[in-house]
Amino acid sequence: MLPGFLTRAVELLLGKEGRSLHLKAAGGATAVLGVVMLLGSWAVVAAEHGARGANLTTYPKALWWSIETATTVGYGDFYPVTLWGRVVGSVVMVVGITTYGLVTAALATWFVGREQRRRHHLAHGAEELGEEAVRALHERFDRLERMVAGKGEDPGRR
Repeated sequence: MLPGFLTRAVELLLGKEGRSLHLKAAGGATAVLGVVMLLGSWAVVAAEHGARGANLTTYPKALWWSIETATTVGYGDFYPVTLWGRVVGSVVMVVGITTYGLVTAALATWFVGREQRRRHHLAHGAEELGEEAVRALHERFDRLERMVAGKGEDPGRR
């Protein structure tokens, strides 16, 4: 059941045809982070099993540890004491930092893109107004020129 759920979740995050690349990357990184935290929790419990002074002895503790490690909170209440536990911790840290960087970049790109579209729309509207004003001015000048040209002519010529 869980692999089917994960497959559907990944398809939902990455499957939209029109979705932008930065959103796909952030969604993919978030999915990878979730898997790394789940597997990292299991791996650190396995690495710490039987080690002297180990405090990551159960999966729930290790899951909490992986969450605080990935988010770089690091309360210090749980930590690995073995070399392999620290290697797993390093992987969880790097993936967490990368994921939050990608999500932040995706949000920033979304905000900047939205503002650029707004400005483009305003500029396009102003350009259309400017062209309309220029056309109206040309028509007025043409009428004035015809009027001036008409007054300067001999009235008998008409």
